[in-house]
Amino acid sequence: MRLEVKDAACGYGLKTVIQGISFDISSGDILCLLGPNGVGKTTFFKTLLGFLKLKSGEIRLNDRDIKTFSQKERARSIGYVPQAHTPPFPFTVLQVVLMGRTAHLGSFASPSRKDVNLADETLEMLGISFLRDRIYTEISGGERQMVLIARALTQQPEVLVMDEPTSNLDFGNQIRVLNRIRQLAASGLGVVMTSHFPDHAFLCASKVALMQRSNVFKYGTVDEVVTEENLRSAYGVDVRITSTNDGENGILKACIPVMTA
Repeated sequence: MRLEVKDAACGYGLKTVIQGISFDISSGDILCLLGPNGVGKTTFFKTLLGFLKLKSGEIRLNDRDIKTFSQKERARSIGYVPQAHTPPFPFTVLQVVLMGRTAHLGSFASPSRKDVNLADETLEMLGISFLRDRIYTEISGGERQMVLIARALTQQPEVLVMDEPTSNLDFGNQIRVLNRIRQLAASGLGVVMTSHFPDHAFLCASKVALMQRSNVFKYGTVDEVVTEENLRSAYGVDVRITSTNDGENGILKACIPVMTA
């Protein structure tokens, strides 16, 4: 798998929100997309998912222009994990996960036994099969996030797009979800995820894109992009990047904000 974004410009109607977006990921990569609120991360995701038309530039998946994909083809190729949400009806976890098979079903078709088996296998792989028959609205935030990941995986995509996958989760559940994302990438998926926490890039990303206001876009390795200077420029706060040698785990880095009186 190879996803290439070349000098992309995205926006609504006549308004361009972001431009000059260029990066590429392959199977096994995790791209962490950082940037302040309102800079255009959601606009880019909507364009990648086909909800908005690309204003200029190019997005290619496996050397094919994504504009030539039908909606079903795009859904089969790109899985989407939104921020945790509450559906209007009390679906079971299995029913929510089976919604990921929609792109593979014909009009008015119901999920087959094969689809149910795939959903069960996905729940088992993620370690949440015990939730199978629970009501989605009655489980915890961390469990809901894992269910949304399971739903996306039943699409059998090549690329997984995740919008703040640790949003509203406690510290422990954040780390569990990030660990699972690393495991999914190791299995061959390409992952594009947004985060409001630069530390998440240190924990799981292989590449980082930092979006700033005035269409400043930086892309590269974690060490190249997540620097004190870049974070100060993007977020308008003073930070320090610290590191420690943890023996068998190597060098661990963290981003610490500097609080001023």
